[in-house]
Amino acid sequence: MAYRTIRGHIRYTSRKPERLGHERGREFFSITQQSDSVDVLQAHCEIDDAPSVTRDIVQALRHSDSAPLDCSVRLTVGDKFEGTGWFRFTDKVAECETFNQRDGRISQRIELDAPIQWMQCHPIAGDSLLMRLYDLEKGPGKQHFPHMMLSSPDHRGATGPLLFPMGFSLVYVGETDITVEAGTFRARHFQVTDTAADLPEEHPPYNVWCTADDDYILLRAEVEGYMQTRYELADLQYFETENGITNARQAETEAAV
Repeated sequence: MAYRTIRGHIRYTSRKPERLGHERGREFFSITQQSDSVDVLQAHCEIDDAPSVTRDIVQALRHSDSAPLDCSVRLTVGDKFEGTGWFRFTDKVAECETFNQRDGRISQRIELDAPIQWMQCHPIAGDSLLMRLYDLEKGPGKQHFPHMMLSSPDHRGATGPLLFPMGFSLVYVGETDITVEAGTFRARHFQVTDTAADLPEEHPPYNVWCTADDDYILLRAEVEGYMQTRYELADLQYFETENGITNARQAETEAAV
C-alpha cells in the first residue's frame, strides 16, 4: 500500500485598515492522495471574529478533477453546537443526512441532471482544489461551472449544514512566483466570480493562488469587499508512505523556486 499525505497550516488575517495584518483565524489541513485515485481532505477551521466559527470536515474527492464522493461537516458557532451532516454523491443523486440546532433532523435527496462538479464545505484548503475544474489547455480566461453544491450559502459557512445547489465561474489569470510564510513557489492565479445569481448575497471578489502542479495546494487567497481578509500558507509538509514506512520532507525541497 502506498499513499502520499500533504499537511499544512493556513493563517487567516484581516486586510481592514484598522486591523491590518491581525490574525483572525487559522486552519490545519491534510490531504491524503490514495492509490485508488481518491484524495481525502481533512480540515479543522477556526474563525475568531464574533460569532466565532469552528468547522471540522472530512471530504473525499476524485483526484483528477475534484469531483465529490462523500463528506462530513460539523459546525460550532458562537461556542455552541450549530449542526452536523453527512453527504454522498453519485452521477444521478446528491443526498445528505443532517441535524442542526434550528431545524432538527433533515434528510435531503436531490435527483441530478448532471454529476456535481464540486462540493464546497468552506475549508480554505479546498478553495484551491476547486481550481482543478478549470481546463488549463484553454489558457487564461473564464469558464463557467453550473453544477456545484454548498454545505452553507453563508460566506463564512456558518449555517446548516445542508445541500445548497449553485453555479459560478472561474477565471484563470496565469502563472507567477509568489512568496508566502511557508516559502517561495510557482503559483497559478485564479479568481472566483459570477456568484450573484444563486447566493442570497453575492460573494465579494475572490482571488486564489495555488501551487502550479497537480497538488493545487492553497498558497494565498484574498477576499475583497466587506470581508477584506487574507489567507496565507504558513507551513507545509509532505509525507510518502509505502510498505508501512513513512518519509517526510518540508515543502521547500519539492516546490521552491
